[in-house]
Amino acid sequence: QLHLVESGGGLVQPGGSLRLSCAASGFTLDYYAIGWFRQAPGKEREGVSCISSSDLSTYYADSVKGRFTISRDNAKNTVYLQMNSLIPEDTAIYYCAATTRRIAMSTMCLEGRLAIWGQGTQVTVSS
Repeated sequence: QLHLVESGGGLVQPGGSLRLSCAASGFTLDYYAIGWFRQAPGKEREGVSCISSSDLSTYYADSVKGRFTISRDNAKNTVYLQMNSLIPEDTAIYYCAATTRRIAMSTMCLEGRLAIWGQGTQVTVSS
């Protein structure tokens, strides 16, 4: 079976940092583009950041640009989301997802149509 498992969430004060990890099991991430998405209570799911499998092109939502960084380590079969300068509005459940579709990362993040999804990890930014 194909699984993605997120980790690294938690409670952090405003201005703090967290690094989320997305580990794959049952398959290798080498040929998959990966996206990070989040959903806050009462809000629609938002594509936060996406990274391609080939040329490592990336996309960031305007709300996180300059604060979040997506990266991948195919040797560890893991994708990361480094989140700095966190604000309360970043509070949400964060999900990673994978697809083999060859599309622009902006399209992938905005559509959110990916085949494999993790269970999510909670991020809470509060003082």
